[in-house]
Amino acid sequence: MRRAAIVCASGALCAAVAALSPAPGAALPRAAAAGSPALSYSHDSSRVVQRQPPAGSCHARGRGLFALPDARCTPGALDPAVRQRTIYATICRPGWTETVRPPESVSEREKYASMAAYGVRGSASRYEYDHLVPLELGGAPNDPRNLWPELDYARREGYDLNPKDQLEYNLNRRVCAGTMTLARAQLLIARDWVAAWRRYG
Repeated sequence: MRRAAIVCASGALCAAVAALSPAPGAALPRAAAAGSPALSYSHDSSRVVQRQPPAGSCHARGRGLFALPDARCTPGALDPAVRQRTIYATICRPGWTETVRPPESVSEREKYASMAAYGVRGSASRYEYDHLVPLELGGAPNDPRNLWPELDYARREGYDLNPKDQLEYNLNRRVCAGTMTLARAQLLIARDWVAAWRRYG
C-alpha cells in the first residue's frame, strides 16, 4: 500500500500525523474497517484524540464541492444521546451542538492525520474537518468513522453556503418539524449526501 505524503505546517504537526496513523501492516481502526451498511452508535470521547486510518488508505469519490468520502473509511457514526425521542432536548435545541463539539486541541490534530489518510496535500485551512452525519442530525462528535477532510471553498465558487451545509440545515428543519424521521435523515446524508442534496438541498 502506497503511503501518501502530506505537507505539514510544522514539525510538531508532522509528528502528530505520525503518532495518529497506525504503522504499516497494523490493523485498521474501526474507521477503516468494512462492516454493515447500517450506522453504528459511537462512544468515542470528544476529549481524546482518536486514531485515524493509515496515510493514503482513503480515497474521496468525486471532486470539489460535491466530493463524497470513502465509504470504507468514513461510513458515518451516531451519537447515542440523540434518538427520535430526544431530538427536542438535543438537536432541535439552539446551541446544543456546541455542547458536544470536540475542542480544537483535539480536532486539529485529528484533522492533519485525516488529511494524510485521504492523501490530501496543502494548507489545512482549505479543508473543513467535516462530520459526515452532522452534529445537528445526531452524528458522532469525535469518531473517525464520521469525520473526513472536506474541501471548503464554497464562497469562492459562488455559493452562500457549502451545499452540504445547506442540506444539513434543511434536514434538521424537517426532523424538528416532524416531517422526516431522524433515522431517515441520517441515512440519506451518510449514504450519498450529494443525491440527498439534489432532492432536499
